[in-house]
Amino acid sequence: MGNPDRSEVIVNRDGRVLIPAQVRRDLGLSEGSALLLSVEDGRVVMESRDQLVARIRREVAASWQGDPDTSAADELIAERRAEAATEDRSS
Repeated sequence: MGNPDRSEVIVNRDGRVLIPAQVRRDLGLSEGSALLLSVEDGRVVMESRDQLVARIRREVAASWQGDPDTSAADELIAERRAEAATEDRSS
């Protein structure tokens, strides 16, 4: 295939696919490596658990609408304290 970042693989009759050696080296995969498979927009995506966690963290961080210097936990705590103070004043 013309693109050096792509490899063509064949699904055998048992449904198995051989990941080419260069791809395994590039990804640091060895015998026994665990991968998670998902289908996204008609594509098969394979990633390790660490890659999945890192991707989810990036997606959550990208969608965060609050102050970038404040964590979501800190913001939630501040909101709860403000609500508690309001309740104390109205009691």
